Amino acid sequence: MSGPTRVAGLRLVADEEDEARRGRLDLSLAAVVIVGLSRLIEPPGVWFVAIFLLGAMLVGAVRVLGGTAPGRDIGPGVPVASLILPAVAAVAFVGIVRLVPFGLLLVPALLLTGLVVHRCLALEARLLMTAAPPDADQRTTVLVTILVVAFLGFVGVAATAPNGLGALAVGTTSAPPLDGAALLQLVVGDAVIAFLLGYRASALRLTSTRDLILSALTYLAAIAIGAAAIRAMAIPRLLGPALLTLAFYLWDSVHATPPVGRRDGRWWWQVGLLGVLGVVVILWNLLLRGPSPSG
Repeated sequence: MSGPTRVAGLRLVADEEDEARRGRLDLSLAAVVIVGLSRLIEPPGVWFVAIFLLGAMLVGAVRVLGGTAPGRDIGPGVPVASLILPAVAAVAFVGIVRLVPFGLLLVPALLLTGLVVHRCLALEARLLMTAAPPDADQRTTVLVTILVVAFLGFVGVAATAPNGLGALAVGTTSAPPLDGAALLQLVVGDAVIAFLLGYRASALRLTSTRDLILSALTYLAAIAIGAAAIRAMAIPRLLGPALLTLAFYLWDSVHATPPVGRRDGRWWWQVGLLGVLGVVVILWNLLLRGPSPSG
């Protein structure tokens, strides 16, 4: 390759990298704007904003990360797993920003929103730039990022559900129980977060779409059961989301088996255990509610 041709090629690559960086920055700023505007909306309307933002981030990430995928093939060149972290991070702040009172404190909260979303996009872009599977260090980085986003997501869901963070009642050492609708919002929100992030975590070791979905469903079930159990125990404040993040990590450690392991007895034992725990937690919550006033 001649000198001018090489220089032109390097300039083209540099221009593409600059365009990719600008795209990630623009998408992060768009997320900040939507999160900021969502602070003006009260539940249940804020849930629709979260759903809209999730879809917008997924579509936007396809366009932004498509330029960094091998072959620059937008769409098929971007794995679904690579879209999840920035999308979930943005949605998490829809709930987190509700913990911040109106005023100047919203500024650092929105700056943090943009920073986290941008870092997630940058991480996925770096992984897509290499066709080789992630090495041990990259896997660790992705897993740590998943856990951080999981904690933010669980906090965001709890902040959006009525009394989701379980503020202590005056003169008591436990949080008041949630009503049925609020508990359902909390469990479903945490379950969706767990499914998406479980899919991303499973993509570090699995390739089959069927195996990825089945694995993600077990994260969904485990965290949904954990969320209901934590609320039954009336654990207040941020301790609940922290325990759910720990449960996510422990489930990921236990569940990290190769695809063939999903057909053996241990996998069926895990599924059966989740089913039993689910029934126990449901009955636990029903017993805590006690008989209805009309009864």
